[in-house]
Amino acid sequence: MAAGTIVGTLGGPAKGHTSRVREILSWYESDNPGVKTNLARLLNSGRLAGTGKFVILPVDQGFEHGPARSFAVNPAAYDPNYHIELALAAGCNAYAAPLGFIESVAARHAGEIPLILKMNNHDLLHDEKDPLPAVTASVSDALRLGCVAIGFTIYPGSAHAQTMYEQIREAGEEAKACGLAVVVWSYPRGSSLSKAGETALDVAAYAAHIAAELGAHVIKVKLPTEFIEQPEAKKAYENANVPRATLAERVRHVVQATFDGHRIVIFSGGPKKDSDDAVFDEARAIRDGGGFGSIIGRNSFQRPREHALKFLETIIKIYAGELT
Repeated sequence: MAAGTIVGTLGGPAKGHTSRVREILSWYESDNPGVKTNLARLLNSGRLAGTGKFVILPVDQGFEHGPARSFAVNPAAYDPNYHIELALAAGCNAYAAPLGFIESVAARHAGEIPLILKMNNHDLLHDEKDPLPAVTASVSDALRLGCVAIGFTIYPGSAHAQTMYEQIREAGEEAKACGLAVVVWSYPRGSSLSKAGETALDVAAYAAHIAAELGAHVIKVKLPTEFIEQPEAKKAYENANVPRATLAERVRHVVQATFDGHRIVIFSGGPKKDSDDAVFDEARAIRDGGGFGSIIGRNSFQRPREHALKFLETIIKIYAGELT
């Protein structure tokens, strides 16, 4: 038997975590075995299992943007089962959705793919400048449905940000006590930010850091632009000569903002792009900048199924290092 091989209780080699998974789990020193087990499930699922990379399918857009805007282009996507079966066929690490969609699929697909229950949601029927999502599910729901994690959106920059911070602190505390991981969607938005500022590099990095400080295990942010929103931050970036000319450099900076890269940071796919290559280039920049992967909804389910499967296969291969 090779030196360093772990021996199981029956004498054969035991299957353990890869060194990369062990390294990532070591970052969460205060967490209990339940949380670490569920993080390991995320890390060890799908075609990227063991690599420390992620491709997650999120489908909260029906609630967030409306069903026609989300699904009319691909009517099969009105069916909740379409999405989880797409995630399974593509080899995604996990599937994330609000309560109703998860309830519709959890029993039929129990144990087949890690589930993330989106606990709060915001609709556009009253699209205020300073959003405050409603809490639409509970930690008890996540446990009942066999989820590995809760998901929660915060809007740094909103006049209601402090309320959201307090909500996720409370929900995160309960989730962790029950052994669930915490995934935070950190999306800057509000009357104090310009439209360009919502994806500005300084604001995106700040939002990612806030999510880490609030106890998130996994942080979802939008890809940052080169723009700097805050005048005082602009001075800091210029004085320190922070590299930001390329998307990979900006990704690296956002990841650095989460405890020097010791939190899992994944990046939103955003609105559907007509060009597959544009999304692939973003995935390459995320990979090259040290990002942990993509959480990509509309660019997946708004493509026809066979196209979506090939599209996701290519993204997975980029993160796996099989494609340059």
